[in-house]
Amino acid sequence: MKIFYGWRIAAAGAGLQFLHAGLLLQAFGAYVAVLSQELGWSKTALSGGAALQSIEGALLGPALGWMIDRFGPRAMVQTGIVAFGLGFMALSQIDSIGGFYAAVLLIALGASLCGYFPLSVTLVHWFERRRARSLSLMGLGFAAGGFVVPLVGWAMQSHGWRVTAFASGVIAIVVGWPLARVIRGYPQDVGETIDGAPAARAEPDASSDEPLPREFTALEALRTRAFWLLGLGHGLALLVVTAVNVHAISHMKEGLGYSLPQASFVITVMTLAQMAGMLLGAAIGDRVDKRRASAACMLMHAVGLLLLTYGTHPAMIGGFAILHGVAWGLRGPFMQAIRADYFGLQAIGMIMGLSAFIIAIGQVGGPMIAGALADLSGNYRSGFTVLALIAGSGSLLFLLARKPHLGAAPVAPRAPS
Repeated sequence: MKIFYGWRIAAAGAGLQFLHAGLLLQAFGAYVAVLSQELGWSKTALSGGAALQSIEGALLGPALGWMIDRFGPRAMVQTGIVAFGLGFMALSQIDSIGGFYAAVLLIALGASLCGYFPLSVTLVHWFERRRARSLSLMGLGFAAGGFVVPLVGWAMQSHGWRVTAFASGVIAIVVGWPLARVIRGYPQDVGETIDGAPAARAEPDASSDEPLPREFTALEALRTRAFWLLGLGHGLALLVVTAVNVHAISHMKEGLGYSLPQASFVITVMTLAQMAGMLLGAAIGDRVDKRRASAACMLMHAVGLLLLTYGTHPAMIGGFAILHGVAWGLRGPFMQAIRADYFGLQAIGMIMGLSAFIIAIGQVGGPMIAGALADLSGNYRSGFTVLALIAGSGSLLFLLARKPHLGAAPVAPRAPS
């Protein structure tokens, strides 16, 4: 039985997301903890590295949409994986905060070119009926990257952070290049159709007088309330996600008295919960109201972060790992699936790219707010509490983000018979 090529792309995307999360996003907190201790750099300065990643992604967003349309995702992803690996090799050689920022920028450039944005844009063109499922299954790779965090922590303790960073760059290129070669932009590139449906069913009935639904242009999407509400809701969710990625390990070490391996284990538990959330999303995502599910996840993010902030008992830390992990895993793939459902595929790359500007508010703000308030107060309690309350209120944004509608496309007059 022939396997639909779209699932191969989803699997390759999962592998690339595994590298991205395991070597960078979920491991970045370990670098922050070690560099802060070894080189004496402030948490605010190190948080700037995470902010640079987000700012770079936001600035590149619209350009990435154009690049996908112009060059196709495969070449872009291949270029990105090389830049991603070279960035880690450069990181292993740094000895100043300026060098740190330069290496992080190169890593971030590579991550943008081979990361979630181009991969999700690709998948929404391959799937319609199983769109949420395919995005959730790809996201499993991202979640599984959390399993690498204890290994990264062990490598840093055993071999040093420089060796760990250089080895990460080599692994990224050697493993990521073959995965990048699997990526294709559209089903017709390999003689298939959306969802793998038979060609006869995939083609619209040209003889029908029924008006065809019209899809949004990027400008039309910008004029809708849903575009802004979804972007702001997504950004507020990332206030918590990015703050946890950058600072949770430091908080557990310095504020709660856990060792680096113990804190890394908590991230592993969070990863298991994240994978459970993605499996749940794959099972129900195409049958439930994604907007309401996302609103519920925002409350789970908020409660989870508060449990981490005031975690006086291991059970509270476990509660954080489960609530935050499930919410992240369930909600994450829904963000792009909702946009594709709401606005169609005509300009989805540019729409997602423009959304990156709004999302960057959370990506930049989360780590910076938590880091700055930790430097001022000596702990993460005030910063984490503020972020949790803001994220919890963001559930209202998703509840208000109803699907917009356009008029139907005009029907071409049928030739007289």
